[in-house]
Amino acid sequence: MKKYVAVAGTIGAGKTSLVRWLEKRYGLTPFYEPNEGNPYLADFYADMKRWAFQSQAFFLAHKLELHQKLLGSGKPAVIDRTIYEDAEIFAKNLYLQKLMEKRDWLVYERLYEGIRAALRPPDVMIALTCSLGATKKRIAQRGRAMEKAIPDAYLRRLHRMYTAWFGAYDLSPIVRIDTTNLDYAEDLLDLIEITATVDKALGIRGK
Repeated sequence: MKKYVAVAGTIGAGKTSLVRWLEKRYGLTPFYEPNEGNPYLADFYADMKRWAFQSQAFFLAHKLELHQKLLGSGKPAVIDRTIYEDAEIFAKNLYLQKLMEKRDWLVYERLYEGIRAALRPPDVMIALTCSLGATKKRIAQRGRAMEKAIPDAYLRRLHRMYTAWFGAYDLSPIVRIDTTNLDYAEDLLDLIEITATVDKALGIRGK
């Protein structure tokens, strides 16, 4: 069985739910994205240009710690969002939209490239996609006040960037799952389908 699994996907794609399911079914140790621990996140959503660099620098530092703990544990593990997405999608998007100053982006990019070169990539990448409508519905359902303020245009850009990033990703095998109409928590047929897909990706037979 492959021991280092990464779950990637845009806001509301269902990453955390899938990570919990992977933990339960395969005994993987979960490493979650630190949404609640970022002291800049609420400020960032209120004023993206003012707080973009600080927020992304926090995520980069914390994600490095998560990757180090994951790789150092020696246990089969799964991570909820990767350091690659933080840099190559979220931080890059802020720079391209002129919400991060060029000098800040260059410093961030230099730090990231050094980190990326030193990190072992995952054994398998599970790429979650969903429609913009599904993203907005899930944001509303989980009721995080700071997420409700995210503009639709920002979400659309993230969706486009994830599509391009998944298409170019080549660090490890990638498994794509469209979660728009998928309910692996409640629907038995969906659960059977995703179980077969993930079993194959992780190299498990007859489980």
